[in-house]
Amino acid sequence: MKSQVRFKINKMLLLAAKIAIGSSAAIYLAQLLHLQNITSAGTITLLTLVTTKWGTVRLAIERLITFFISVAVCFVIIQIIPNLWVDYGIYLFCLVFLSEFFGWRATVSVNAIIGVHILKAQELTIEFLINELLLVVIGITIAFILNLIHINNAHENGIIRNMRHVEHQMKMILTELAGYLEQKTEASRVWDDIKKLETELDDFLELAYEYQNNTFHTHTGYYTDYFEMRMKQCGALHNLHAEMRRMREMPKQAHIVAEFIHEITKHVTEMNDPKKQMDELEQLVENLRQEPLPETHKEFESRAELYHTLMDLEEFLMYKKRFVESIDAKQFRVYWKREIEGK
Repeated sequence: MKSQVRFKINKMLLLAAKIAIGSSAAIYLAQLLHLQNITSAGTITLLTLVTTKWGTVRLAIERLITFFISVAVCFVIIQIIPNLWVDYGIYLFCLVFLSEFFGWRATVSVNAIIGVHILKAQELTIEFLINELLLVVIGITIAFILNLIHINNAHENGIIRNMRHVEHQMKMILTELAGYLEQKTEASRVWDDIKKLETELDDFLELAYEYQNNTFHTHTGYYTDYFEMRMKQCGALHNLHAEMRRMREMPKQAHIVAEFIHEITKHVTEMNDPKKQMDELEQLVENLRQEPLPETHKEFESRAELYHTLMDLEEFLMYKKRFVESIDAKQFRVYWKREIEGK
């Protein structure tokens, strides 16, 4: 946990430094070019830097497109109503509507600034338009350059630590579920641990997406796929626990299923192919079919729930099987590179 806190602090410090340096550099560059409204270049840099690397690229393109749209809207408004406060209200109405329509809400803030400049001037000369365009270009260019600087190595190491933590927690939960079948674990404890892991997985998945959007490598989807797979497995564990709790009495065959869960626990690793465990599960189901039929209605219900737990275990293993099968050669090489480096 200390490493996660340290990473978050370093990430905040880096963002603050990039915004301070980038905004100051944008204003300085605008000043060197003798532009008007030079502080706007710093503001545009700030508003662009809060995104990821890929977000900066998309935002830069969208802002350039909407810049020309904003100029056209301002030109029409100036011709109709030469009144600053009325013009600005109409301009914002058109700007927000078009931005929402095209899904470009992030461009509103910068274009609102540009609109103020144009409407205040009440004229559109070539020199003035070039001035405003340069402010936008300076802001997004410096933001793009600075967003190439990112603590990706520390970020990736943190993701890998999160992966190991998830695997450890899943092993613990599976052990508790086996203990529940063996009547050694309380149901409420298992429920709390599953809910806690789900909450952690939400945070880990968000960090994985952030890493994916902050690097231009092609393999980064591996980490998001991994945590999404674990999220699905967590749902299977929820169902498994619910099935167990519905057993009115524990069938005598429960210890066989508990032993199988203990076996699964040994193989909750990043790259384990669960084919062997799925074959063992199929054999286990066949063996249970050979057991004598239940003698009472209550025993029948409990045996049926026990079969449902095996279906949930199959689903748990199937999610991992699909994940392993989806890994391409490049992602596999990245995994082995990490293993060699001892990460």
